Amino acid sequence: MEYQEPKIKVPRFNEASGFYTTKKRSKIMSRIRGKNTKPELLFRKALWAKGVRYRVNSKQLPGRPDVSIKKYKLAIFIDGEFWHGYDWDEKKDSIKSNRGFWMPKIERNMQRDKEVNQQLYDLGYTVFRFWEKEIKTDLDKCINDVLIFITSGILR
Repeated sequence: MEYQEPKIKVPRFNEASGFYTTKKRSKIMSRIRGKNTKPELLFRKALWAKGVRYRVNSKQLPGRPDVSIKKYKLAIFIDGEFWHGYDWDEKKDSIKSNRGFWMPKIERNMQRDKEVNQQLYDLGYTVFRFWEKEIKTDLDKCINDVLIFITSGILR
């Protein structure tokens, strides 16, 4: 099944669009990681300790899941609260600067998450999405959710 919503257009973040890009801003933004974040590393280390073997950022799967287990057709994403719109309806009002950029940017990220979920479901994968704060505050529950899925797959 194809995802049908029209894509949200995100303005380019450059001086021509009215965004002033300083060396300091550039340095700050360059420090934001796309992979191997602390919550991802915590999650992977805990999963490995339980004897679960996995792939990291597999290019063969849509959306490059943070962790994927081909044997169980399982894709796991660990999403940052800001970038993926945690509690978006309440939080979007708190964005004060560059709203013209950040609102469509985050909404497009959320839309892309739905598209990727659909593509993975169409391939027969089960998708787990954890928030970074879930990993930080309740890692055991997150690992347990994955282990329950894996063991229930063995029992089928």
